[in-house]
Amino acid sequence: MLQWGLTLFMVGSGINHFWAPGAYVAMMPAILPWPLGLVYVSGAFEILGGLGLILRATRRPAAVGLIALLLAVFPANVNMAVNHLPLAGHVLPAWALWARLPFQALFIVWAAWYARPPRKPAPQLLDKR
Repeated sequence: MLQWGLTLFMVGSGINHFWAPGAYVAMMPAILPWPLGLVYVSGAFEILGGLGLILRATRRPAAVGLIALLLAVFPANVNMAVNHLPLAGHVLPAWALWARLPFQALFIVWAAWYARPPRKPAPQLLDKR
């Protein structure tokens, strides 16, 4: 199931925000206040959003929340590419930093798949026998 892939990715990424917060603080735009706090908050929401995908009752709101989160953190990824910042202490070629950006869109589309409203059942035709 693809939802488990997204769940594992988001939960793993969220845990990494607490395990190695410096990597995320380094990519934050300087204009944002309290970068370490924002890293922890975004990590917590990644974990919650990922776990929310598990249950049918919470799947849609979790997916909408993940979309909002992915849009909110996108400027940090752009900042990293524009300013050629290292990724977790590793200097990457500029093309690799720019190539990461479309993956954010992929994750948004992936989450949007689970944010769709439930399908309504097809109307039943009356049996006229």
